[in-house]
Amino acid sequence: MASCASSPKASLLLLLALLVTSGSTAVAGNFYQDVDITWGDGRAKILNNGQLLTLSLDKYSGSGFQSKDQYIYGKFDMQLKLVPGNSAGTVTTFYLSSQGAAHDEIDLEFLGNLSGDPYVLHTNVYSQGKGNREQQFYLWFDPTKDFHTYSILWNPRHIVIYVDDTPIREFRNRESIGVPYPKSQAMRVYSSLWDAEDWATRGGLVKTDWSQAPFTAAFRNYNANGCVWPSGASSCSSGSSNSWMWEEFDATSLKKLRWVQKNYMIYNYCTDAKRFSRGLPPDCSAS
Repeated sequence: MASCASSPKASLLLLLALLVTSGSTAVAGNFYQDVDITWGDGRAKILNNGQLLTLSLDKYSGSGFQSKDQYIYGKFDMQLKLVPGNSAGTVTTFYLSSQGAAHDEIDLEFLGNLSGDPYVLHTNVYSQGKGNREQQFYLWFDPTKDFHTYSILWNPRHIVIYVDDTPIREFRNRESIGVPYPKSQAMRVYSSLWDAEDWATRGGLVKTDWSQAPFTAAFRNYNANGCVWPSGASSCSSGSSNSWMWEEFDATSLKKLRWVQKNYMIYNYCTDAKRFSRGLPPDCSAS
């Protein structure tokens, strides 16, 4: 885990100078080179000469993997094909996270459902160990029929979650009003498939049907374009594209974001006055 030293403002300026002058490391393509399978006792498999990775879940265990590299800022893409059929109780994940109690995390969790019912994409952002920023969405397609691209953009200005290049969620840097923002802890990319029948589907009312096991999700076309951060020092290679570092919404992107949130968002922590009875979080009221 990396952390800033001395003045936070001075450290951030130094970090940005390093990132801009040295560029970024673009990683695309081969799971053998890019990730480590971390658990599952053989349930995670790399296939097709490293171009495809599958995760499986049965009654005894799920499975997962993590990126070999850690990053400070970047654009991360993964194509997923989710568990088909009756996937109730299962959770497939794609996320960034650092380590420790005060960790940062950017979450995408795909909550399975009964056959014919839609998946729920559950998102959250943790900064310095604090989460409780859930937003949930239905998707406008069947994510089990084909591969779709899910992306995380993380730069000094904002965090954006994309589905097939359409933005569905933005978390802006609101440090100016005292909201912590992920900026100084290096994060790895993680994915997993696991059983969460106690809460994943309709609050746990629908349990996992183990007669359908093993459940399998597939991953391909992993791309990490970001600043690698080993041993507390930037190792960004020169000459690579880093346009993502300063990327902001244009009018078209903002229109797409509003379309998704109007038509497909099913939960937003910023409108849950009952949950936050003492007042909504400050990042909700910021304009």
